[in-house]
Amino acid sequence: MVIDMSNFDIKQIDVCDMKDFYIASAEDFDKATGVTVIASKEGATASVDVRGGGPATRETDLLSPENMVQAIHAVVLSGGSAYGLEASSGVMEYLASKDIGFDVGVGKVPIVCGASLFDLQIGQNSYPDKEMGYRAAYNAFEAESTCFKQGNYGAGTGATVGKYNGIEGMMKSGIGSSAVQIGELQVGAISAVNAMGDVFDFDGKEIAGLMSADGEFLSTCMTMKENIYRSKNVFSGNTTISCIMTNAVLTKAQCKKLASICHDAYARRIMPVHTSVDGDTIFVMTSGTLELDANSFDAIAVIATEELEKAIVSGVKSAKCIYGVKSYSDL
Repeated sequence: MVIDMSNFDIKQIDVCDMKDFYIASAEDFDKATGVTVIASKEGATASVDVRGGGPATRETDLLSPENMVQAIHAVVLSGGSAYGLEASSGVMEYLASKDIGFDVGVGKVPIVCGASLFDLQIGQNSYPDKEMGYRAAYNAFEAESTCFKQGNYGAGTGATVGKYNGIEGMMKSGIGSSAVQIGELQVGAISAVNAMGDVFDFDGKEIAGLMSADGEFLSTCMTMKENIYRSKNVFSGNTTISCIMTNAVLTKAQCKKLASICHDAYARRIMPVHTSVDGDTIFVMTSGTLELDANSFDAIAVIATEELEKAIVSGVKSAKCIYGVKSYSDL
């Protein structure tokens, strides 16, 4: 059945109220790192677009439209840099225990994709492990109360921004979310904001980024230009990682295109973005339970990009000071 979207109101919803997706986090505040899981019991059509020059990712090649696997069962966003990819194994183990996965004849193999951001410079220089990933997946499916929160939780626990001058000038960031419903259509976004650059609100005002010794904002772009002829060891651990979720019917190729378009949200809210020291990554997952008009794709892309922008801003504004690193709320 084809749905006409023109007669429905637009309303914001909680990302945890999205149908077909199970979302939760687990974290260790002493170690300042964590895991966020977005899971699909029945499997979701999915793809990814990686734009940053320094990604830490898992199982992204299989998301190319030409490759065999047509559905995945979870996206894992985590801290810990490449070490944090271990958390995806815990998610995989939990899903397997619930008989969730791709049927290979002799059993089911959960398809779990992931991306990790660099938060090793804060806390106890630790990372999410297999146990933390398992706990996040358990929380998604079995916890009695909502286990997804914004700010210093999950993959956003140790997230920071404004790191061109190293740890002295950076600010605390976090994980954010936003979701919208139009009739039966649902589109949501989750983003763990850990950029090298600065983050800006919808009015163009900087809300987090590179700071001077006296607590004033510095422009990362301007600082980079001023240092172009100087030998500088740029802080290399960054990355903004996100996931778009929807129930609209999309092909794997359309998911790939949607992920590509949604990088516009990064470009609008983060400057500079997609640098060689960022691993900027966007996943798209769809349960495919709602068929819309064939011409609705671009409208969905507009909606998804807007929700991702809101999630980025929310991730920054929800963050709290930790280990002496200032946040938006401290300003």
